[in-house]
Amino acid sequence: QLQLVESGGGLVQPGGSLRLSCRPSGFSLDGYAIGWFRQAPGKEREGVSCIFSDDDTPEYADSVKGRFTMSKDYVKNTVYLEMNNLKPEDTAIYYCAAPEVQYYNPVCTNPNYYDSWGQGTQVTVSS
Repeated sequence: QLQLVESGGGLVQPGGSLRLSCRPSGFSLDGYAIGWFRQAPGKEREGVSCIFSDDDTPEYADSVKGRFTMSKDYVKNTVYLEMNNLKPEDTAIYYCAAPEVQYYNPVCTNPNYYDSWGQGTQVTVSS
């Protein structure tokens, strides 16, 4: 399996911002779709955003459109999730994920299409 490492989570007040990073270990992002997911306690894992293997235009879940921005930096070999205007309902463990097959485009926000997952990073939005 491919290895992914997330970082950047933390505690932030409502309306604040955080930037999450997802860095592959031992492979290049080039040619891989990457997805961001989150899971709150007692809830199912939810797709947040993704970038396909052959198109750097991100797609977003309705719940984060206009507030979250996903990007790929090929030089740093890192994927980012910039989160603005955070709300308490954004509180969750955030994961990045990738299919194992290069140049394969999954159903963007369906976790069943992804094979490799990072360990997650906690985001808590609270006053």
